[in-house]
Formats: sequence, structure tokens, C-alpha cells
Amino acid sequence: MIKVVTFGEIMLRLQTPAHQRFIQAQSLEATFGGGEANVAVSLANYGLNPYFVTKIPKNPIGDACVAELRKHNVGTEYIARGGERLGIYFIEKGASQRASQVVYDRAHSSISTATAEDFDWDTILDGAKWFHFTGITPALGDSAAELTLEACKKAKEKGVTVSCDLNYRKKLWSTEKACEVMSKLMPYVDVLIANEEDSEKVFGIKAAGTNITGGHLSDEGYKDVAKQLVEKFGFKKVAITLRESISASINNWAAMLYDGKEFYKSKKYEMTVIDRVGGGDSFGGGLIYSLLSGFDMQDTIEFAVAASCLKHSIEGDFNLVSADEVKNLAKGDGSGRVQR
Repeated sequence: MIKVVTFGEIMLRLQTPAHQRFIQAQSLEATFGGGEANVAVSLANYGLNPYFVTKIPKNPIGDACVAELRKHNVGTEYIARGGERLGIYFIEKGASQRASQVVYDRAHSSISTATAEDFDWDTILDGAKWFHFTGITPALGDSAAELTLEACKKAKEKGVTVSCDLNYRKKLWSTEKACEVMSKLMPYVDVLIANEEDSEKVFGIKAAGTNITGGHLSDEGYKDVAKQLVEKFGFKKVAITLRESISASINNWAAMLYDGKEFYKSKKYEMTVIDRVGGGDSFGGGLIYSLLSGFDMQDTIEFAVAASCLKHSIEGDFNLVSADEVKNLAKGDGSGRVQR
């Protein structure tokens, strides 16, 4: 099986039940999730051999987190144990015209205080075909940024393909700091994933003719964004997800892929959103799987978008679908009829 390594933070996810507001909730539903861990779970579901690398506390919450990853066939051998705590994020899921709300409680989490001694990247990346991280990880602090850079350098040294989902989070760092740190990482990245805002917030590259809050996205504008990103950093491929938010409950979803020569755009899905968190990660997982599987560029973007479309129907961070389910949707079976 193909070995893939992802690196980042996994958190305890505490969610209000039944779309309740924080002020209403008498209980919270506990699961785990985080960008790179979510990608690893997707890849395991598709039959690859993913390893998730992080640092988590050596306590019962950390044990439960490791057990959850193992349940989904994600390799945990390289997870460092120690530090003070597991990060937490609280989520109040929106509906209709009310937006979802996320509150972070992740200061001083184990991974944010990890050091180079916690990870032997030479061993971790031995035999790997792909290394994936997101812009969330270096945003956790200077130490996490240095660890990410060290991993990227080792991956390049070993000939491992590197992908990055920009994933700008304004609650974690400023646009200026993001540009400074991410610009140092981009020379090691082969495949970049971005959404309708990331390239503007991190690198100041804005899509013309686009109104995100109004739900209007310009294909030509994003083609220009992809070209500028390739020209600036030399990426082999750039994938841009295209979300039209009609409301918190109804989204249109598509994506485009640029290989430096041609553009490929997926079909568009109209989705009723059950859980939006992890939608971008499920796209990344689908993209990595299809590229590693040798799909042509059109089939690659169709698989990635179909995978993410299905994720929006699933509670929790993880995209709990098989490759066959994704392929069926990508081929046009989106009726939702009962499978008997």
C-alpha cells in the first residue's frame, strides 16, 4: 500500500447538539478532528496507508484520540506523546441564514510546544510517496512553523511529493505573518490547494469579478489566480475549491485544477449541508488519492469534488465514505436513492 504522511494538530471537537446555540446547550457532543488528521482518515478509507504525525498529551484524552485514529486505520506510530494538553475547538453549527461559529481553545497544546527532538523525519518519511500539511500547522507558533519547514525539506531530500492546503485562519494569525511564514514553505510544495479566499489573504492574489459574500465566483478570475501562484512559486499543480454559499444550509460546490498548462473544472453540486467542517480536508484527501492512483486530470478533480460533496452530508470532521461511493457520485449517481 502507498504510504502517505500528514502532519498537524488534532483536537477535541465539542459540538452543541441539534444546531443549538452555545447559550442553549446543556451538553456537548465530543469527537476528534483536525485538518491533516481528516485527510489521513479519508486516505485510509480509500485503501492507502496513511500516517498522522503530531504530538498529544500522555493522558486518557490523548489515549482516546490515538484509539480513534487507529479505529479508522490511520497509522499512529510516529505520534509523539507529552506536553500539557490537547487543543479543543467548540462548534455551534449554523442553519439557513445563521452562520456556524467556531471557538478555539488550543493555546499551549502539545503540538504547539513540540520541538525537533519529538520527530525523526528521516524515519517518518522513509518509503513515503506523499507528505501533506496545511497552513493551520505553521500558524500554531514559530516552533510549529520550524517543524513544518524541517519536514518539507526532508521530504524534498527524499523525493516525496509535498502538498499544502493554505487554510488561512484569521483567529490564529495575521495576513502579514501568514505571508511571511508560508512564503518560506511554498518552494517545497508541489501541489497547492486553496479556496476562494486563501490566496488573497495569504499572498494578496485576488480573483477578479468575484463576490464571496454574494455567492458569485468568477472562473476566469480563479484561472488567473492559479496562473499567478504557479508563476510565483513554481507549483506543479494548483487546485482551487469554488464554494457558493447560498446560506449556511445550501451551498454550491465545485473546483478547478491547473497543471501549469491546462485548466480542468468539475461539475457543480448543489448541497444541503449537514456538516461543513472538514469539507476542504475531504477535497484534499480525494485529490491526493486520485493523483496517487494515476487518474487523468479531469477524473482527478471530479473525484476530489465528489468526495467533498459527500462529506458535507456526514456529521463530524471525518469523511466516512469509500472510494466506490465517491466514484459512483462522480459518475452521476447523485439521486440519494436507498441502496438495497
